[in-house]
Formats: sequence, C-alpha cells, structure tokens
Amino acid sequence: QVQLVESGGGSVQAGGSLSLSCRTSGLRYNCMAWFRQAPGKEREGVAATDINGKPVYAEFAKGRFSVSKDNSKNTLTLQMSSLKPEDSAKYYCAADICSRIVGLDRNETRYWGQGTQVTVSP
Repeated sequence: QVQLVESGGGSVQAGGSLSLSCRTSGLRYNCMAWFRQAPGKEREGVAATDINGKPVYAEFAKGRFSVSKDNSKNTLTLQMSSLKPEDSAKYYCAADICSRIVGLDRNETRYWGQGTQVTVSP
C-alpha cells in the first residue's frame, strides 16, 4: 500500500520558520517533492530532490527553503525560513520516478500525501 504521510506545519508569524517532514512507504520511487496549494490557486511545485539527492527549487523558494532527503528513512524534509503571508497554503508531499517529479510539474506527479496546512500571519 502506497503511503505518503506529512507532518509539521502549523501557524507562524511572518519572518518565522517551520519544518515539514514526509515519510513514504510502499513506493519504490526514489524522488520526492513538496508542492503547495493556496485557496483559489493552482497547486505549484516548491522543491524536490533529484536522483542524486541534489535539491531543486522553485524560484520563490530559493534562499529561504531547504529540502533534504534521508534515503535510509524514506523521508523528505522541507525547512522553511523567512516565511511570508503569501507562503500560506496547504503543503503536499509527492513521490514519483525522478524524471516525472524533478520538473515540479503537478501534472506529471502521480503519488500524493494528504497535505499539511501552513499559515503565516502578517
């Protein structure tokens, strides 16, 4: 059974930090990513790790977010700092074959977690 389970998230004031974690099971795909979706907006890619574990970031995440993968635990962690109100969204963990996921294209990604809410207040 395929499972992606997110943890972390919550509420923070602007400028603060949060950490999200995602653990997978039942999957043999070795690339994972974080996406997010704010109300009324399309789901967008945030960060991923490629087949070599190298991070890939959306432009808005560069310099503020850090993604890392622990292969021994099948866990992907997203460290977010200098958070802004516009970062408020539901954050989703995703997994797939690397060629599908490293482009951070939601339409290419097949396996999703349930999401965890991040709320940043002004």
